[in-house]
Amino acid sequence: MLDIKDFSIFENHSSFDFKGFLLKIASYWKWFLVSLIIAFTIAYQVNVRKEKIYSMQTMISIKEESNPFFTSNTSLVFNWGGISDQVNGISTILQSRSHNELVVDKLQYYIDYLEQEKYNLVDSYGAAPFYVSIDKTKPQLANTLISIKFLSENEYQIQIPFEANSVSLITYSVNAYSNTSVQPGMFVKKYRVGEQVTLPFLNWKLQINDNPGFYKGKEYFVRFNDFDGTVSRYRGISVDGDKGGGSLLTLSMSGTNKARMVEYLNATVRMLIKIQLDGKNQFATNTIRFIDSTLVAMESQLKQTGNELKTFRKDKNIYEIEGGGAKVSDKIMDFDVERDQVSRKITYYNSLKAYLNNSVDYSRLPAPSVAGIEDPNIVTNVSKLIALSTQRSEMSYAVKSDKIFKDFDNQMRAIKDVLLENIASAKTSLLYDLSLVNAKIGEAESTVKRLPEEQQELLKIKRKYDLNDNIYTEFLQKRNEAEIVKASNLSDIHFIDPAKDIGGGLIGPKTSANYVLALFLGILVPLSFVFLLFFINNSIQNTDDISKLTNIPLIGVVGVNKDAINLAVFDKPKSALSEAFRGIRSSLQFLYKKQQVNGSKTLMITSSISGEGKTFCSINIATVFALSEKKTVVVGLDLRKPRLADEFGLVNQLGVVNYLIKQNSLDEIVNKTQIPNLDVILSGPIPPNPSELILSDAMKEMIDELKQKYDYVILDTPPVGLVSDALELVQYADVSLYIVRQNYTKKDMITLLNTRVKRGELNNASIVLNGYENKAKYGSAYGYGYGAYSNGYHDDEVKPDFWQTILKKIKK
Repeated sequence: MLDIKDFSIFENHSSFDFKGFLLKIASYWKWFLVSLIIAFTIAYQVNVRKEKIYSMQTMISIKEESNPFFTSNTSLVFNWGGISDQVNGISTILQSRSHNELVVDKLQYYIDYLEQEKYNLVDSYGAAPFYVSIDKTKPQLANTLISIKFLSENEYQIQIPFEANSVSLITYSVNAYSNTSVQPGMFVKKYRVGEQVTLPFLNWKLQINDNPGFYKGKEYFVRFNDFDGTVSRYRGISVDGDKGGGSLLTLSMSGTNKARMVEYLNATVRMLIKIQLDGKNQFATNTIRFIDSTLVAMESQLKQTGNELKTFRKDKNIYEIEGGGAKVSDKIMDFDVERDQVSRKITYYNSLKAYLNNSVDYSRLPAPSVAGIEDPNIVTNVSKLIALSTQRSEMSYAVKSDKIFKDFDNQMRAIKDVLLENIASAKTSLLYDLSLVNAKIGEAESTVKRLPEEQQELLKIKRKYDLNDNIYTEFLQKRNEAEIVKASNLSDIHFIDPAKDIGGGLIGPKTSANYVLALFLGILVPLSFVFLLFFINNSIQNTDDISKLTNIPLIGVVGVNKDAINLAVFDKPKSALSEAFRGIRSSLQFLYKKQQVNGSKTLMITSSISGEGKTFCSINIATVFALSEKKTVVVGLDLRKPRLADEFGLVNQLGVVNYLIKQNSLDEIVNKTQIPNLDVILSGPIPPNPSELILSDAMKEMIDELKQKYDYVILDTPPVGLVSDALELVQYADVSLYIVRQNYTKKDMITLLNTRVKRGELNNASIVLNGYENKAKYGSAYGYGYGAYSNGYHDDEVKPDFWQTILKKIKK
């Protein structure tokens, strides 16, 4: 568990140790390697498992097309609302729910055709050799994979796993859900291609496509999806306008199946063209509908007057009767036609006024031309009103903005007000014309009254018949004109580039981005961990840490002993580790000379806590002195936790304790070693009172006696950070060596060492950095890492490579 003192690095370091951080990073290179391998493996697996994403697009233009059959006589005009209004309106319609419902329903895109590939199910629309023809009024199994396996070219097998007692069904004609009971388990049944499948949960007929290819033995899947959910997905079609504000629109979609997207993009444009053309033909359609209803009534009247005329002519000399009133009849006929034209205009205006005042849907208004009205103000405003009303009704399912509808209502209200004023003005003029025509007809009728009775009767019947015939002929002509206009209308929407799969279009997955992300995370994760270790770790890492924390001299750096035997100097005298101890010997001799110590010299070796390498350094420093033909003895004074016997293969039965309690003499406790000139005195049995024994006069006597027999006396003492025994032995030491171990000794222990030196508890103290390993350097890991420059001076160390180390660990 971390303690607050573990963060003392921030107090001791005035700046960030960038060099130390880089060395720390380099020492964990294996972590980075493993992390990168894992990250790139994950990225590769993600990339191979992801389906490829494609983008398909089509381009259309909006151009207001005028009808070449529009003339001053037809007067059947229609205005969609201008190019700018069309672009905005079309963009909205293409993304509307109602429009996409029509396209999805037409293409039956709520049916998925799937195929199992290596990692997942993929959309095989356009590649599957079959399609299913469904009855939309019958229920289908909803949101469940239906397996279809072709046993032969003409036979297939259905497999459906039922996990519960009931399943959900969907009926697309009413877009409603229901349930039906089933038997849990695997449903399996065979059918022939083209055979009607009639089940409580499935109703279809499977048909083979043209040029299906080889499909025997292959398995496919069919799934019936939610209709509204499918429509919602396709409403995400992207509609981008021309940056220059022109009349071009680019429609684009992204997905995994190019064939499906190509067909949808083209179908949605074709559906839009149909809707726009239907709206453009609405004016002509209304006119034809009005004329047809009028012609039905006119046919009846014309037939009735024809029969009357036929009955009158029976058994009469019609030529004599007609002769006297022919001129009058022609004159009255002209007046009647003129009056009918004026009356029809007045009637149309009255009807139009009532419609404007009592209705809000103006999409079914007939054209003014049916009544012979050619006033451009009336004709244009009626066509605008029909267009706005049609457009508003189409947008009612797609747009939820009240502001847009208010704009439509305001425009229609303004046009309606203008129309009502135009109607009032036109009616005043027409009523005056009607009075003039009626006066002329009155004069002509007074002339007729002077004719014989039979001629008057014939003129009356013929007058009615000719008027009806004239009106009927005129309406037929108007109807033909409306049909011509309707047939020759052109859509304002045109394909520029229909959607087409010409290869390419791949937009994902971004494999390169995944690999870049893998590289970033593969470095970031171990880097973060190393960074965390660097700041949380409060242990000594290198010589710079020691120099920053204390003024006590550092006289040596000892590398890591990677052998099982701790007698490193004796075992490998030419190794870099041996050279490190020889360097310490030279520094000690300099210290002894500086202090003018003559004769036998004593050296006390201690540390902060157990495990820092006191005994290891003691026996190897002693070995260095012994190999230089100096009589040396190592005294094991760690009476609480002795380890010296294990290093030399001795039995810890007799030792310092036996001497201190006057049980054995000095000669009896001294042990010879395999190293010339090196003796060792073990600690002996663990006493109950080690501190008291060390403080006894017998300890002084032992040290004095040893100094008489040996050139160097090495005292292997317990750690000063745990017990006070070593502090009691300082008085017998000419020099005190404080062992610090890399990545083990806490920095707070150096602070404690400073305090002891300042108080005089430790005299002539020096520091040795033990277990130093600079993994960031190539070549030797010991000392200062001379690497290749040390060739010929040290024994070559054969290090196992990375894979040999791994295999060795696996075997263990």
